Amino acid sequence: MKELLERKKGLRRSILIVDDDYIAREILGRMLEDRYEVSYAENGVIALSIIKRDKLKLSLVILDLNMPEMDGYSLLKLLSSDNELRRIPVIVLTSEKGAEVESLRIGAADFITKPFDMPEVICARVSHSIELAEDSVIIHETERDDLTGLFHKEFFFQYGKRLDELNNNMPMDAVVVDINRFHVVNELYGRSYGNMILKKIGESLHEIVSETGGLACRRDNDQFCVYLPHSDDLQYKLPQYIAVIDQRINDSNISLRYGIYSDDGSEKCMEQRFDYARLACQKLRNSYVSCFDFYNDEQHGKELYAERLINDMDRALSEKQFRVFYQPKYSITGSQPRLSSAEALIRWFHPEFGMVSPGQFISLFEENGLIQKLDRFVWNEAAAQIRQWKDCYGIDIPVSVNVSRVNMFNAHLADILENIAAQNGLDHAELLLEITESAYTDNSDQIVEAVNKLRMCGFRIEMDDFGSGYSSLNMLTTLPIDALKLDMKFIREICENEKNERLVGIMIDIARLLEVPVIAEGVETKEQMELLKRLGCNIIQGYYFSKPLPPEEFGILIEKELREKKDAYN
Repeated sequence: MKELLERKKGLRRSILIVDDDYIAREILGRMLEDRYEVSYAENGVIALSIIKRDKLKLSLVILDLNMPEMDGYSLLKLLSSDNELRRIPVIVLTSEKGAEVESLRIGAADFITKPFDMPEVICARVSHSIELAEDSVIIHETERDDLTGLFHKEFFFQYGKRLDELNNNMPMDAVVVDINRFHVVNELYGRSYGNMILKKIGESLHEIVSETGGLACRRDNDQFCVYLPHSDDLQYKLPQYIAVIDQRINDSNISLRYGIYSDDGSEKCMEQRFDYARLACQKLRNSYVSCFDFYNDEQHGKELYAERLINDMDRALSEKQFRVFYQPKYSITGSQPRLSSAEALIRWFHPEFGMVSPGQFISLFEENGLIQKLDRFVWNEAAAQIRQWKDCYGIDIPVSVNVSRVNMFNAHLADILENIAAQNGLDHAELLLEITESAYTDNSDQIVEAVNKLRMCGFRIEMDDFGSGYSSLNMLTTLPIDALKLDMKFIREICENEKNERLVGIMIDIARLLEVPVIAEGVETKEQMELLKRLGCNIIQGYYFSKPLPPEEFGILIEKELREKKDAYN
């Protein structure tokens, strides 16, 4: 729109005069035709057709209120309710007292009374209305997202704070709306389809805040914020709002989640309210039961705990609170299981909280980038341990280390890993690199490029959690990998669930055709091990053989393996 206004500079603006009185049309036209391109319509029906046709070039509509077929009030309401047409300012013509106020309420920019004032006054009113409208367009497009028409984040919070001040900090509710796996939608259906979805969500949210007196913005690519006057029955109204959005999107492939902070009377600033709403939204990330959740005190406690873990991370590294354990992997292709490699698993022994589960801190560190430090710590520890086992036992035990999705996008990743291997005198193939299937879905082109670079340097890539995402088969055709690690959920019920057994068998068959070995983790029983061997699985790890072990206990395991190998030869 700003580009359109630039093109209009120096050009005569276009005006449409709508009046069933021919003489009135002519009088007004003669007053304005020296300065403007003037067109005419004798009723609202014809006018609406012209406005829709010429909406991009029209700068103003002068509209009589009393006309046959469609009166001025009806046309004004139609224009005001249309997202595209409401930008055209309307000056109403009236001879009735009180009509001015009603027309301004409906959406008119100004009014001209009949009989007409002096031509200079009318021209000044017309010029002023056009200038105001064009200035408003420039301000609107500066403040608002081009695609959705909602506020940009900065202006949203600016106007929200002003709203709080004007209303003496009246209670307000904060809602965060997030599109589940929006990057997948763009990848599967194309960016234009994704933009259409964003636009429809924006229209729905605009409709909701127009009714409630709130504000809405597009905060990030796939996240929206809504600021509403507090309602005690928001939990009952919310499904109605959700229905409005779902009906407009009308696509079962798109699902949204809603995190809500409902004002509890405590003095919290606007940013805090949305921080809490976002926490409630994040809680729904892996939920298939509900699409909305309210922030509560329990979440606040979890937030404080998470903040403490984040703050303690650097000290934990320097004080060696983190330890790397190693879970052995066994080859089952021969007559007897044979120790073939290990996986490095991080453990945090916190001085106050005790043993902190990786599930409590890994995702946290992934969100704020701290995972890069933790990854590098594990890589260094694992490389040093491989070196120690080589020196102590004369045996090569390759170790799998996790490479987080954040590090996969690090342009210097290959150099970092090469330096670690060189410092410990290791062959690159001894440091096995695990990436999760979900990392591939984030930006497949970049991941493929990173994996190719790592493999060219001699590192081997293991795909972790294979089968957990939508992209499994597609991924196999594009991503060069050296081993598939089946998602643990398939192994848990492989002996009880015939469908799981068939699925695992199919995945192993596909891997065999691609000449890629298969690793099954989470193996806990002899029955599972024997079934996996029968299906053609190559390597297994799990509590059936061993839990994750500290380095000294893993050393004892190596000694046992060497003794058994020696006894077998004797």
